[in-house]
Amino acid sequence: MGDGAATVVWDAALLDYDMGGDHPFNPIRLELTMRLARALGVLDGVELHSPEAATDAELQRVHDVSYVSAVREAPMASWDVGHGLGTADNPVFDKMHAASALVVGGTLLAAKRIAAGHSKRAVSIAGGLHHAMPDRAAGFCVYNDCAVAISWLLDNGFDRVAYIDVDVHHGDGVQAAFYDDPRVLTVSVHQHPATLWPGTGFVSELGARGAQGSAVNVPLPPGTRDAQWQRAFHAVVPSLLGAFKPQVLVTQCGVDSHREDPLADLSLSVDGHRAVYRTLRALAEEHADGRWLATGGGGYQLLRVVPRSWTHLLATVLDRDVDLGAPVPGEWLAAVREVAPNADLPLLMGEGAETAFAAWDGVLETPVDAAIRDARRALFPLHGLDPDDPRD
Repeated sequence: MGDGAATVVWDAALLDYDMGGDHPFNPIRLELTMRLARALGVLDGVELHSPEAATDAELQRVHDVSYVSAVREAPMASWDVGHGLGTADNPVFDKMHAASALVVGGTLLAAKRIAAGHSKRAVSIAGGLHHAMPDRAAGFCVYNDCAVAISWLLDNGFDRVAYIDVDVHHGDGVQAAFYDDPRVLTVSVHQHPATLWPGTGFVSELGARGAQGSAVNVPLPPGTRDAQWQRAFHAVVPSLLGAFKPQVLVTQCGVDSHREDPLADLSLSVDGHRAVYRTLRALAEEHADGRWLATGGGGYQLLRVVPRSWTHLLATVLDRDVDLGAPVPGEWLAAVREVAPNADLPLLMGEGAETAFAAWDGVLETPVDAAIRDARRALFPLHGLDPDDPRD
């Protein structure tokens, strides 16, 4: 792989990003992922790198000074702090600033390890808080670690960064941060915004002023399965990466696209997620000299989906791919049953789903084909590509 082993960023303190109670963004999904990866041997001999909290100066790369102050003061405030804080989606919680800054620090550490040449690949499953805006929290996200890391990379030796977001929700905060910056290609493949929050991510969102074509959106209809998702991704994204020529790939790997996720309506499988990660790894090798920074993101089926999918992510980053037919270790199942005795737990690392896909050929047969056509026609001419030629 080149420059040293892959970097895995983890510290139990990252579990402090905890919105409490019955909030769907439950840090147990991270704890169970690390337990499963350990039980499978994915992390054997791997050094885990502990992050430090991002400084105010680092946060202010993308966030307003007044917002950072509001986050810091919110747990002590007895008034309405505003900035999207104190809502059902983004409740105020103890140590909110410190916990949120540590998540940003994790993704920054991954970026710094890649920039220094210590690793070609780095992963922080606690990251991926892609909805946070300059002056407000949104969608369970307080600070936008992805945008901070990309901003840092642009100031530390990188001129062209490609951001690929496969979360079921549009990567709106990262797109907004770089909407007028031609050095950053933001790609989001998500459920159609007419059917899902945040209601953005239409094909027509292309980037501003001198950055037309730097925002890429591939909205997919509810119910889209693995093969159709893969067909759409492969019909749009690799060609644009080839034209853009990134030096590093930053990816948000939310797994709320799974058919069992309670908050959205795509129909991917754990097998499909693994296929996506393998594709991202291959694209980094082909287009970015192997440099790949991976984060987590959404994912709210806490026991059956997230731990398996993100264990596959860790394994893919480390070149220790786990077979889909591998049994889920008994020690992990026993530990989960202690806290969820009646849960229906998976016994294998895959689901037997069909992930093979037919490459796009220009023929319009399904709603996904229409999404492919619309994305290609909006974007490809801006990158010197022919939207109607399947070879491009």
